[in-house]
Amino acid sequence: QLRESGGGLVQSGDSLTLSCSASGRSFSDSAMAWFRQAPGEGRKFVATINHLGGTTFYGYPLEGRATISRDNTQNILYLHMSSLKPEDTAVYYCAARREPTIGVRPDLYAYWGRGIQVTVSS
Repeated sequence: QLRESGGGLVQSGDSLTLSCSASGRSFSDSAMAWFRQAPGEGRKFVATINHLGGTTFYGYPLEGRATISRDNTQNILYLHMSSLKPEDTAVYYCAARREPTIGVRPDLYAYWGRGIQVTVSS
């Protein structure tokens, strides 16, 4: 199971860190990712990290403004976002692969959290 936390309402220019707690499987064997979905849009890739945290890759929307990281001792995935904009408003999902290597497509991820709302006001 994956459970996101840390979302909420922030102002434009603020920073926010999302967390995703994992249970029920071997967290350190899995690549992880964050996706987001805004109203009326499809699910979009935000960032991914490999099983040990040594490789990361970012999608266009938050590239340069986000940092993905993980703590394999606590089974937690993080997404730190800065300089937030109203267009970053979306439901953010964490996802886990069965494989250790990164991926950008949603269909590569077998496990998903329920999502958490992030709203950025102007």
